[in-house]
Amino acid sequence: MIDGSKEKPRTASLFKDMSLDTLTLDEALRLLSLPRVVGTDPADGAEITAQNGRYGPYLKKGTDSRSLVSEDQLFTCTLEEALRIFAEPKRRRGQASAAPLRELGPDPDSGAPIVVKDGRFGPYVTDGTTNASLRKGDGVEEITIERASELLADRRAAGPAKKRTAKKAAAKKKAPAKKAAAKKAPAKKTAAKKAAAKKAPTKASAAPKTAADEAAPPPVDRA
Repeated sequence: MIDGSKEKPRTASLFKDMSLDTLTLDEALRLLSLPRVVGTDPADGAEITAQNGRYGPYLKKGTDSRSLVSEDQLFTCTLEEALRIFAEPKRRRGQASAAPLRELGPDPDSGAPIVVKDGRFGPYVTDGTTNASLRKGDGVEEITIERASELLADRRAAGPAKKRTAKKAAAKKKAPAKKAAAKKAPAKKTAAKKAAAKKAPTKASAAPKTAADEAAPPPVDRA
């Protein structure tokens, strides 16, 4: 009889540069230590882990996941790096996160590391939570940590951009339809008048005289 209470042996996939012929005991134990707890997100308290999956190394936080560039990051990725990765837009599988253009250092206010990255709309600074585009006169090589901290503070104060509500857009689309209905109203009244004219009764005409009436003698005056 098979004892189902025994735990199943742990398994781990080898890295791309590893071979069964040269694998050491230390390397095997290191692989079996995965997934590794990277830390906890201070914003929501969610635990972040580094795991090696079917499609390569990745970070996992709740139901969200982000791919890592190399398998070595499974053991070297810090909590600060993980938070920066999760703050960036999610990419398709196999599309690695671009390396920062510059590392400026810790934010004087929050202490989070600030880096300069190249985005869809040009270079920007980020502390892993907030992104702020470089303004006119700010160069990637010339920007200082103080200036980057100022841009991030302005971005936080501005808050999220307001979007036009769907109701306003729907109201604008319905406005032409109301005008068209107003123009068609007189046509309905004209049609109603024509219909009423057709149904109006005609005046009764005098009945035509018959041959019998013409042959009858004139009335006699008996007075």
